[in-house]
Formats: sequence, C-alpha cells, structure tokens
Amino acid sequence: MSVTHLSSRELNHDVSRAKKAAQNGPVIITDRGKPSHVLMTYDEFERLTGKPRTLVDALSMPGLSDIDFDLPRVEIAPRGVDLS
Repeated sequence: MSVTHLSSRELNHDVSRAKKAAQNGPVIITDRGKPSHVLMTYDEFERLTGKPRTLVDALSMPGLSDIDFDLPRVEIAPRGVDLS
C-alpha cells in the first residue's frame, strides 16, 4: 500500500490521477501544505467503517496467529435450590 500526497490544486487539475492512486492506497489531499482530506476507494471505506463480515473473514485476518490469547478455564457449578 502506498500513500500519495496531492495538493488541492493538483487534485482539481487531475482527478483521474487521484482516483488511480487511490486504488493503491490512501491519497492525502493538502490545503496550503497541511493535510485536509483523504481519498480512498469505497471498498476500503466500508472495511474501515465496520462493514459486517463473516466469522471466516474475521478469523482469516493477517497477523491473527501472532496474538497470544490464552484464557483460564472457568468451572461452572450448579447452585442448590431452596424450596422452603
């Protein structure tokens, strides 16, 4: 993924270039030298805004196997019933 920087003037002059660059990663649009907006594909936007995904998608995330997740076993004992 590459990040592209464009000034607002460059964006206005060549929108198609910005759209093509957004296919490879976010395009940061600057206004007077300071970042002001980000252009991205709609698929990336959906991914970032919490688009519902299947369990298979969630479990196949890259880097998931690097997480150490070891929970202690919980013992559940039934409670006695007092009918008095």
